[in-house]
Amino acid sequence: MKLRRLLVTGAAGHVGRIARARLGHLAETLRLSDIAEMSPAGAGEEVIRCDLADREATFRLLEGCDGVIHLGGQPVEAAFDDILQANLLGLYNLYEAARKAGTKRILFASSNHVIGFHERTTRLDASAPLRPDSLYGVSKCFGEAVARLYWDKFGVESALVRIGSVLDAPKDHRMLATWLSPADFARLAEAVFRAPRLGCAIVYGASANDESWWDNSAAAFLGWRPQDNSEQFRAMLDAAGPPPPPEDPYNRWQGGGFATAGHFED
Repeated sequence: MKLRRLLVTGAAGHVGRIARARLGHLAETLRLSDIAEMSPAGAGEEVIRCDLADREATFRLLEGCDGVIHLGGQPVEAAFDDILQANLLGLYNLYEAARKAGTKRILFASSNHVIGFHERTTRLDASAPLRPDSLYGVSKCFGEAVARLYWDKFGVESALVRIGSVLDAPKDHRMLATWLSPADFARLAEAVFRAPRLGCAIVYGASANDESWWDNSAAAFLGWRPQDNSEQFRAMLDAAGPPPPPEDPYNRWQGGGFATAGHFED
């Protein structure tokens, strides 16, 4: 069933622009929001600038929305105060606004960095313990916990999409496992909003790559079938240079550079 109004937060960002370009058909109206400036509204679009850390503004933003693709927030490691405003306070405000507005379904852009301190030799499914590799990863663990609470207590459904790397092509050898093509991201969003039931599902956001660390069998009921494969880019990456040696800590942890970087506050 077509949504009446689908909100995309973080619409000025890289993945937000993909959502804007590919997912307008999911709703009669696509409401686009970001703290940054966006291009003017096109046909079937609304553009509203909003800081999700502003609770009253976020409540107004959710009015009339029956679905959300939540991409807004701090997208990489940063100082805790920056992460606090965008990824903790903003995330809470969004879910509370959804509860008050009667919005029943959210695609939450979580991250592979909630499990970044698992070794690459370990295949993970939806039951894998959280092992964040950064303050950014911790903030996404918080988001997943809030989403779970709002499903269990208030019936707000969520897809917790642990996104790998949404790019036209992987930039390094690690991304041969984490790559999620823009087309497969769009297919996933379509599956999330057409599913008869969703609950609070954990989905690993990666394409059908030959190199794979993640098992999505618990989310098979969504009917999402990624179609792209990063293997087509391996020769290009090999030509650009070899991957780090196996003994390099970067190659040990699934979080790669997030796991091996120093603490941002130092």
